[in-house]
Formats: sequence, structure tokens, C-alpha cells
Amino acid sequence: MASPRAKFRRVRAMGETKPWSRTGDYRGTSSHPGMLRFIITLRGSAMQIRVGYRIEIVTAQTTPAVVLLDPHPSRGKDVVGQPTPQIKSIIDGRNVPVEEYTDGFGNQCRRLVIPQGGAIFTNDVIVRDTGIPDQFDKNAPEVWPGDLPAELIEYTLSSRYCEVDELSATAWNLFGSFAPGWNRVQQICNYVNAQIRFDYRFARNTRTAVQAMNERVGVCRDFTHLAIALCRAMNIPARYCNGFLGDIGVPRDPAPMDYNAWFEAYLGGKWYIFDARHNMPRIGRVLVARGRDAADIPMIHTYGPHGLQRFDILTEEVIASGASS
Repeated sequence: MASPRAKFRRVRAMGETKPWSRTGDYRGTSSHPGMLRFIITLRGSAMQIRVGYRIEIVTAQTTPAVVLLDPHPSRGKDVVGQPTPQIKSIIDGRNVPVEEYTDGFGNQCRRLVIPQGGAIFTNDVIVRDTGIPDQFDKNAPEVWPGDLPAELIEYTLSSRYCEVDELSATAWNLFGSFAPGWNRVQQICNYVNAQIRFDYRFARNTRTAVQAMNERVGVCRDFTHLAIALCRAMNIPARYCNGFLGDIGVPRDPAPMDYNAWFEAYLGGKWYIFDARHNMPRIGRVLVARGRDAADIPMIHTYGPHGLQRFDILTEEVIASGASS
């Protein structure tokens, strides 16, 4: 089997950023044949985004659970009005008691016991947003591990879905010659975007970064896990993020809406957003949670078997009455 280096080669001089391609040709924002080039509509003006969900979980018995479904506390100041998260019994419609707490990563979690039969989770909230695409700095440098704040060390190590030790040699072989800093992280995103084919039909909640690299298919969490593992292998702190991301400023995706996964890399003393699946700055991300990988921030974690009966996610820009779209 050919090595990754044989399949992918740099298409520009060291230090310059272009997506990886099987042919070596620049294909726009994605190297997947037939995929549209998504061109961001640069707005730069404030907007409101409606986010929400209706999720139905069925259980054969009472089942403890923890959920992370709602906007992150850091977006609390952007929420318009009062959020309306509700959890009701599927059987009789009664409200299910909930205890809120903040986990070790600063995420808002809700703890509950799902009644026998299951529960319906809903929320519908308006969030203010700047309308500005993800910010970046092409001159952002890497931080030497010896100078990293102690609390960031865990984001350089292996975690459940990100096998840094297994990917270290591969990462240095692929990216060691690129200019360090923002450019190196972007080159990792370019590589992952070309390496993995997005396909909901092949989603698997146990797939790791190494498996995603070898199987070359997956969903947004697989793109994100592989990019994180490769960054950490290069001694760049990286953390997993999930949240709402609608089709704002890009052509509408016909696939059903879902939560999205992306990551943040620590460069030059601050965290920057990167998205190995879409591989371009996007407008209107509404963060829900951050962690080392998806194992730290499951949307719904149950202490017992459950079935997913319904999963509807809403993320859309609120257009003022009479305004043109």
C-alpha cells in the first residue's frame, strides 16, 4: 500500500498554503471531485441566528443521562430573550427534572434521569452574531511546548479518539518541512480535507483518528479528530469543538441539519478556529462545547441503552421582515 506521502504532495513552495490534491492541482476549497466550491459571502454585519432542536430518545427503563445540547456559556451574552430548553416524558408529557452543572472544560451540562419510555428534548433560541467569518492570522506562530501554559498541556497529548503516538512519525514526515505556525495547521486541514470523504452513511461513533485516516471516509467529527491528532503530533495544542453551523453565506446544503464539529489550535498565545471538513472560514458558528475530543462532550450520554427516534436540528439566519435575503 502506498504511503500517504506518495498519494499527496505539496503543490506550492514551503510556507505557502494550498489544499492537498491527488493530482497536485489546486481544486479550490475541496479536492473531492464533484463537490461545489463554496464561496463565502463576506458580510461583516451583525445578524441574528435561530438555533434549536427536537430530539427524541426512547428507553426501556429509567436511564440516567448527561446532555450537552445548548449554546456554550461564552455565548450567554449573545442570547436574545430567555432560552426555552425543555425535556418532557414521551409517555405522559410531564417535565423531567434537570440538574445543571459546569464540567471541567467550562461547558454547560444538564443531568437527568430519562423516564421509562423515553424523553423529548427541545429548545428554540435566538443568538446574536457579528456576521464576521472565522478570524485567522497567517503570521500566528507556534508556541514551544516548554512555554505553554500548564493548563494547555493536556491538549498536546493522546486522547480517546486522537492517537498522537501512532501518528507522530506520519505527521512529521508530512508536515515537518512546512513553515511552522498558522500555515502548518492549515496544511494539516488541507491534507485531512483531501484524505477523508464525507458520507453520513459511514458514520460510526467509535472511529478514531487513525481509523479515519486509513478508512478515508467519515463525518465532521472524523475530519476533526484526525486534524487534532496531527496537530498534537506536531506539538501544537488542539481542542475539539461542536455546535451549530448553518448554511449562512454559502449555498444551502440539501442534507439534513446536524451539529457540526471543528477544532481550535493554540498559536501565538490564543486559540484559532480551524475546520478540516469545510476547510474555509465560515459565518455564524454557535459553540456548544469544547473538550479534548468527542468523548469529553457527547451530545447525549446515557447510562444504559437507548434508541434515537427523532433528531431535528435548526440553524438559520433570522431575516427581518421586508429585508431581501
